[in-house]
Amino acid sequence: MKNYKITIQYDGTAYNGWQVQNNTDNTIQGKLEHILSRLSGEHIDVNGSGRTDAGVHAYGQVANFHMDPPEGQTPEDILLYINRYLPEDIAVTDIEEVDDRFHARLSAKSKTYRYRLQVSPIADPFSKRYVYTYLDAPLDIDSMRKAAKLLIGEHDFRSFCGNKHMKKSTVRTITDITIDSVYDSHGVKEIAIDYTGDGFLQNMVRIITGTLIEVGTNRRTPESIADTLAALDRATAGYTAPPQGLCLMEVQY
Repeated sequence: MKNYKITIQYDGTAYNGWQVQNNTDNTIQGKLEHILSRLSGEHIDVNGSGRTDAGVHAYGQVANFHMDPPEGQTPEDILLYINRYLPEDIAVTDIEEVDDRFHARLSAKSKTYRYRLQVSPIADPFSKRYVYTYLDAPLDIDSMRKAAKLLIGEHDFRSFCGNKHMKKSTVRTITDITIDSVYDSHGVKEIAIDYTGDGFLQNMVRIITGTLIEVGTNRRTPESIADTLAALDRATAGYTAPPQGLCLMEVQY
């Protein structure tokens, strides 16, 4: 049995997230498992590098699966087969045979997510599926950057976890947060926040983003981030930014 590593891109708008669920077949993982199981003639489990929420996108999601390929089928043949039957908003962009010990989640060293938001009184209909349009007020990017620096390093991020009943460790390490702002051709400011770390809790990036936005509008100070981390209480952090602005960009091994 061979172990295959695949890279997947998807527009998550229409899906109930990455992970297979009992009450729906409308997940990214579920679509892939259905196609690969049909190819192999037996059930194939697909292991993702991590779970993306409903509405969240991926440019560089990584997964692996073990399968005995049909006779004569090369990795390229399998790639073509998968893409032939996937919906148009999901694509497998790369496939390779890897060591049997490789696991998309357990072997990952770090991940990079990008959150995009626009500061504009009017939402752009051509990008609203991929960008959160923030309508309330201009954002103080310098204050957001000061707050972000306090999140870098190893911390207990329980205050930024969407699962209130999390029993496993909520300690994670964020190695970098960069906040860049640009103006498009219409003069609309877009802000991209890139997060790189060894792993992220449920809704963690979206909660941090909502908290940084509150810093950017002076509803909380940059220094308050230290108190939020220490509180270990979700109620002390900001709101959960909506899913459409978030994209899994890359997984590093």
